[in-house]
Amino acid sequence: MTFELKILGSASATPTVGRHPTAQVLTVGTSHYLIDCGEGTQWQMLEYRVRPHHLRAIFISHLHGDHFFGLFGLLGTMHLQGRTLPLCLIGPPGLDEVLVTQARVSGLQLNFQVEFTAIDTEAHAVVYEDEVLSVRTLPMRHRIPCAGYLFEEKPRRANLLKEKLPAGLTPAQLARLAQGDDLPPDEQQPGLRHADVAGPAPTPRRYAFFSDTLYTPELAPLIAGANLLYHEATFLDEMRERATQTHHSTARQAALLARAAGVQQLLLGHFSSRYKSLEPLLTQAQEVFSDTALATEGLTVQL
Repeated sequence: MTFELKILGSASATPTVGRHPTAQVLTVGTSHYLIDCGEGTQWQMLEYRVRPHHLRAIFISHLHGDHFFGLFGLLGTMHLQGRTLPLCLIGPPGLDEVLVTQARVSGLQLNFQVEFTAIDTEAHAVVYEDEVLSVRTLPMRHRIPCAGYLFEEKPRRANLLKEKLPAGLTPAQLARLAQGDDLPPDEQQPGLRHADVAGPAPTPRRYAFFSDTLYTPELAPLIAGANLLYHEATFLDEMRERATQTHHSTARQAALLARAAGVQQLLLGHFSSRYKSLEPLLTQAQEVFSDTALATEGLTVQL
């Protein structure tokens, strides 16, 4: 089953040519989950062929404009395109007030229901769950309430191994085995255990999204061993003092957290507009954590 992250925006508060405010799409199976929605996100979705109707949930980290100013426009477009399915919206308290005010003054009445969940940005708690995914908050330390998110795939069934299946099984029996059930004995065969004809179950995949935050190494145990970590890296390490003043992190600090958490791969993002070239940030991070990449527009990572 697909577990894929696509980067739509990688800039910090001020966009630059070729860089858009924060937005990402996580695809699990056939479902899309939008993570932050900076200005212009729906244009980026068009650019990279992400269909809004496939969105099951939207996760907003905090209420600085570069992380949610594109949300109302995206909701309006889904309304105009005839969406009727409910949409889950997860974010800090106050996000609902903003959207209600925008809808009231513009006269917009959505065709679909928005099911809003207000999060506790200081907690590590489950805030969303469906049949394939469970999502927990990660407490960030920023100038206003802010949360990251840990996306955890639910356990998948082990695949049947063709070479271990006896001949003569009916489609109904194969379906039962595929669902993880054992076959009871009958007149034709003595019974069959699912475990005897299946391989090991795939390891659930995990993606950690660290939004705007001070360097917070104590969060490493919460994401230990994750397949992928996105961590903001607004500044080079020479600007640690500026990072602290603005409640942001440096590329080296992001790498230190990735190393402490033992993640498999690190993505850097939320780049300050002062950096015309991003290679120095990548080099600095790779000196600490070699498996690091830049979360630039259009990048797709499959796990």
